Amino acid sequence: MTSMKVAVSLPRETFQRAKRAVSRGRAASLSAYVTAALDQKATFDELDDLLNEMLDETGGPMTEAEEKAVDRVILGSVRRKKK
Repeated sequence: MTSMKVAVSLPRETFQRAKRAVSRGRAASLSAYVTAALDQKATFDELDDLLNEMLDETGGPMTEAEEKAVDRVILGSVRRKKK
């Protein structure tokens, strides 16, 4: 893999959170942490594009009932605790 150096501007808190993650061993370096974050974001964007393409081919956006059915499948039956 060929690497490139780039300069980016980040909010201070975002930078500090990334540095803390590296210091806790969640990545070998700040560059590795940023690379993983960008890879994950790109994957989510590509999945979103695929979903939108599939929805366009099958009749457009999901109805509210379809969204609830998908949520049940993905999340299971999550119940709120009563106060």
